Amino acid sequence: ASCLWLGHSEVVKSFETSCPQFFFRETPPNEGLEPQNPAWICQRYKNQYYFATLYDRKMRIPVYSAHIYQPGPGKRPNTWLVEPQLIGSTYPKTMEKEWTLLNRYNVSLEEISQSQAILHDYKNLTGLNRGHLNPNGHHDDYSSRMATFTLTNIVPQDEKLNGGAWNNYEQQTMIRRTQGCKTTYAIVGAVPGNNYIAKGRVNKPSHLWSAACCVVDNNYIKAWAVIAENDKNQVQLLTLGELEDTLTELYGRGQVFLFDSDCPRE
Repeated sequence: ASCLWLGHSEVVKSFETSCPQFFFRETPPNEGLEPQNPAWICQRYKNQYYFATLYDRKMRIPVYSAHIYQPGPGKRPNTWLVEPQLIGSTYPKTMEKEWTLLNRYNVSLEEISQSQAILHDYKNLTGLNRGHLNPNGHHDDYSSRMATFTLTNIVPQDEKLNGGAWNNYEQQTMIRRTQGCKTTYAIVGAVPGNNYIAKGRVNKPSHLWSAACCVVDNNYIKAWAVIAENDKNQVQLLTLGELEDTLTELYGRGQVFLFDSDCPRE
């Protein structure tokens, strides 16, 4: 049945064919980051794609979310959504509230929770909160901000880090670094760790990382990257090449390439 859904579906077969626009030169990261049970999600809200997420159904966290950096002022949404197509390809192609799936589509919470995190998993956390990979502040209108409020874009993140050094990177460092950029492609990811929340259902990442490739003009492209341990309030600034080498070690699945080779590694 899944073949019939190719092209329309939100959980897709590959980013190259379904939502390549969120990646520099339409080139997603290579398979060095791929988990055992991946889902490629073109994150769709109200019939529009806003970003791309490689999701780990087993760990119930995103591996990475890729977006184009377009910050702007705006209200922070407070509604959380889930991904219907992780239940099955016959469900809506656009993210929905748990409530909608339970009441309108007759899905049980058990069915939703099989291959993704649900709101209940993030209740009563101590020292951790819901950390966006693709931050709502990197978007300039309400619908695109709303699209980031899906649990497929969230990891259990150290509370101090999320509100401190990581927030600092998302807000101030990104503004500084993107001066002069025409288009900035960002990929934000999480390295699975050894700890879990929600009675072992949802993995707590050991590290969070982010990389950006910015096109200044046809002759000039620049890049930067950061990584943070998910239990300390500090962010380390790296070159893109350094981050790729670090992730190659941390994931242990072969050399990681996050962007097309035209993006500078030095």
